[in-house]
Amino acid sequence: MRRGPGEDAEVIVVGAGPAGATAATYLARAGVDVLLLEKSVFPREKVCGDGLTPRGVKQLIDLGIDTSEKAGWLHNRGLRIVGGGVRLELPWPELASFPPYGVVRPRQDFDELLARNAQRAGARLLEDTNVIGAITDERTGRIVGVTAKIGPERRPVTYRAPLILGCDGVSARLALSVGLEKRDDRPMGVAVRRYYTSPRSHDDYLESHLELWDRSVPGEPRLLPGYGWVFGMGDGTANVGLGILSTSKAYGKTDYRALLRSWLDGTPEEWGLREENATGKVGGAALPMGFNRTPHYRNGLLLVGDAGGMVNPFNGEGIAYAMESARVAAESVVHALARAEGSSRERALEGYPTALRQRFGGYYRLGNLFSRLIGQPLVMRAATRYGLQITPLMKVVLKLLANLYDTRDGDTIDRVITTATRLAPSV
Repeated sequence: MRRGPGEDAEVIVVGAGPAGATAATYLARAGVDVLLLEKSVFPREKVCGDGLTPRGVKQLIDLGIDTSEKAGWLHNRGLRIVGGGVRLELPWPELASFPPYGVVRPRQDFDELLARNAQRAGARLLEDTNVIGAITDERTGRIVGVTAKIGPERRPVTYRAPLILGCDGVSARLALSVGLEKRDDRPMGVAVRRYYTSPRSHDDYLESHLELWDRSVPGEPRLLPGYGWVFGMGDGTANVGLGILSTSKAYGKTDYRALLRSWLDGTPEEWGLREENATGKVGGAALPMGFNRTPHYRNGLLLVGDAGGMVNPFNGEGIAYAMESARVAAESVVHALARAEGSSRERALEGYPTALRQRFGGYYRLGNLFSRLIGQPLVMRAATRYGLQITPLMKVVLKLLANLYDTRDGDTIDRVITTATRLAPSV
């Protein structure tokens, strides 16, 4: 045990979503005393598409999670793109670095599974513990703990540790408490989703709609801003939703729930995506993209996943990057704790943002540019109308948008994408 006097843990992880649970698992497995604080009580619902690409599946496999269908995961073979009069099925690429399948699983079940996995590894999980802000040493400026409110009575408590991981999602309350604001030069997204009883529940492909048409008024179809998805859950329901980027003029000026209703009312009747088949309310969430909150390390605080703005600006995927950044953060912390306090330990911790930039910086730069382009209706319409007609091109686009390519010993497409991301200045 390497706790100092008055400390409650060696590391405090704030938030037990995919980022926090993953970080806590790797830290605990390395012998670190971890306190994992979660504001809700499991099981709890999260707004999400519930679908993971092979990049996310790899993170689960690396964590030791059984991703077989027998273990409750619904597998899919690829992505179906609908738009411009085209319905194109693109299988996930066969790669050395990633499995050839994606999965679907409800977040209500998924998040608890990861949190319990962290507990089994040795992390101490405290639920119903709402972290309010950071405790800062007035002499050094270093973050030395957190304040929280616990239980139904919201009793105030404090927890102390020399290192804190902010895994508290898009709200990033911990980061905000020490003045780490989001960056307005990086894209944001907003997504809304709802579950429906539907015959679309069983599908080998995740389905993405690049054009949303409101056909609720006969003879007067209207093109709506954003993109939509239909992900079969395999249990008789489908997760259906849509997203809009901040680069669109419609961002912040649209009733997203009404937009979802307009689109679904125009879908085929046999899909069953009508009000009477809804199994819950419409949920909405913001998507912080492309490193929209930095620095990712400062004075004992590491920002991980959504708290650090790590949603993929190409496709809105967040879980894979939350888990991947959590593993990088955990490795940096383990190496830091193996050193004496002071400059040597700080150098190890500064390696975390450096590793993130090396891994994602160039790719996110390209993604941020991409989000600006498709935010222009004319560009999006042209890409949908002409690009989807060229299947070989779309296979390249799938690799880029899903960040699925081999950086070593890949094919020509992989080498081109790898070179482009390396040449792009890091965000």
